[in-house]
Amino acid sequence: MTAEAARVSRGPVVLVAGSAALGGFLFGYDTAVINGTVDAIQSQFHMSNLVLGFVVSSALLGSAVGAWFAGPLADRMGRIRVMVIAATLFAISATGSGLSFSAWELTIWRVMGGLAIGAASVIAPAYIAEMSPREIRGRLGSLQQLAIVSGIFASLLIDYAVAQAGGGSALGLVPWGGTAWRWMFISAAIPAIVYGVLALQIPESPRYLVRRQRQPQARQILAHYVGGDVDGQVRDIEATLAGNVDKVHLRDLRGPRFGLLPIVWVGILLSVFQQFVGINVIFYYSTTLWQAVGFGEDQAFLVSTITSVTNVAVTFIAIALVDKIGRRPILLVGSAGMALSLGVMALAFTQSTGTGDNLTLDDPWGTIALIAANLFVVFFGASWGPVVWVLLGEMFPNRIRAAALGVAAAAQWIANFLITVSFPPLLDRFGASIPYLIYAIFAFLSFIFVFSKIPETKGVELEDMHHVKVERRQRA
Repeated sequence: MTAEAARVSRGPVVLVAGSAALGGFLFGYDTAVINGTVDAIQSQFHMSNLVLGFVVSSALLGSAVGAWFAGPLADRMGRIRVMVIAATLFAISATGSGLSFSAWELTIWRVMGGLAIGAASVIAPAYIAEMSPREIRGRLGSLQQLAIVSGIFASLLIDYAVAQAGGGSALGLVPWGGTAWRWMFISAAIPAIVYGVLALQIPESPRYLVRRQRQPQARQILAHYVGGDVDGQVRDIEATLAGNVDKVHLRDLRGPRFGLLPIVWVGILLSVFQQFVGINVIFYYSTTLWQAVGFGEDQAFLVSTITSVTNVAVTFIAIALVDKIGRRPILLVGSAGMALSLGVMALAFTQSTGTGDNLTLDDPWGTIALIAANLFVVFFGASWGPVVWVLLGEMFPNRIRAAALGVAAAAQWIANFLITVSFPPLLDRFGASIPYLIYAIFAFLSFIFVFSKIPETKGVELEDMHHVKVERRQRA
């Protein structure tokens, strides 16, 4: 394949990968849209901090369930159909959340939205990896994280605009009717509809098509989006499936040690560490936290927005480097940087007074905490944010990719839930120092995990991933 042909083929595959990654935009949008509504729904529904933590994180439980079943469902129905189902559920959930009149009703709608987000979090990285040429697979896989952080940024802007229109997020009435926080939720239906429409325009994964014995279609898609020796690629895919063209069951992930295949455990631990460093505390509770530190509501929104912009910008660092220097070095640098910045945050908050909503942090420690928080976002956004999604999309063998990714993503959502639901009571009991110290410890442990367990997958064909694991064990 000539260099000119390679340049021509990359445009379509980038567009296709970007369309699939819009599922990550929904993930990010929902992650942060709750941020602008936290104080409002707590006041409106008279919730304790414990109940608030559960309502905020209820979507994560739905996401774990959605991720768990999305893999086998995608192997049965196809990647595209699952994307459309996820978009539909999310649009319904966004509207229902905005029309809720009790905490439990809101919880039900958010769990439904979580089902959609969990499914999208599995399908997008799997689909992008299966559609991408190996030379740019890391960059295209990183689009998932770029979409996530762009969704976070967009939702913060929408939250701010709606709150300004209504004179506040809690009881402010927007000019077109209703309280501001309701429109914050309803606004999420727009990207859901766009995602569903775009999903209907992109081709099915060639790996799925070969699994379903539709080789002619797979060849056409590979020729248009990937290029190279198409017949050889189809033969390699068939070999990795090894005749297993029926749907994959979760029991196929069982292994000789601890109940699962070793590669599945690696994916699970990658997912858990990504969440146990506490990144989503910054985005779920940042407005409330910075108000507690002394910012007004407008200032807190502004600081949260600056943090979000930082998150978007540094994702481009990973996109630029992931196919040049590899996945493993980026993760190691990210782990070290996160451990250091989180440790500084923990130290800064030892100087605070009060707990929970009465927490105060005077200068210079308030400024130090703000800088450390943004440095943490920089290190996470340039490493563990995008690279984990790249690895989860590419590291599993063809035969079990969707199912294994579903289990790993489910573990990620459960870990996200545990971190999110535990933060308000920890903040009430200990202030912010202890939670950030815990996250710093997990960041340090993530460095050890990557150094000892993660092989390099840069430039390796999906069909050769198993050999990468074998060779690494033999060298060890």
